[in-house]
Amino acid sequence: MGLDSSSRWRLIRRFRARGFREDTDRPLSVNLRVAQPSDCSAITEIYNFYIENSVVTFDEQKMDSSQWEEKLSYLNKLKLPFIVAASDQGEILGFAYVAPWRQKSAYRTTVEDSIYLRPAATRKRIGTKLLEELLIQSKAAGVKEVVAVISDSGAESSVRLHEQFGFKKQGHLGKVGFKFERWLGTILMQKSL
Repeated sequence: MGLDSSSRWRLIRRFRARGFREDTDRPLSVNLRVAQPSDCSAITEIYNFYIENSVVTFDEQKMDSSQWEEKLSYLNKLKLPFIVAASDQGEILGFAYVAPWRQKSAYRTTVEDSIYLRPAATRKRIGTKLLEELLIQSKAAGVKEVVAVISDSGAESSVRLHEQFGFKKQGHLGKVGFKFERWLGTILMQKSL
């Protein structure tokens, strides 16, 4: 059974109490850029970690690079942003993108955002940088509304991040997903651009 975000942080705090520390306070130099097909292997690795170890995504089956290449190509055709955060050495630390909220044409200016970070890159403000740039690029692409669909279990940091950028809670859907032998809900947040 995978760990949700709360369980993961409890485990990290336990390790820290025993003298083990992650270097979470050291700022990282990060370069934000448009995602390329060559980034899809790293994107797959990051996302599959969350599939296997958390409930922040409701996906249950690991993805492969070709699926991310297809998604990247699809979003590029729609002229929607898909960006990565890379270290000075070129390591992909995280990624963010927006995708259509629904397929019906009336929803054409509404998107859903997604942000995922390499676990070692959390708590370094990389998610903040990614979301800030994602919103700038989304507005430039003609997006009017951004919706965040966030797990109601262990994703408090994601809720706080979105609140920092003016997202407002619009609702809660209980028990809409079942993963790791338990029911999960989602928190709906929205921001107008």
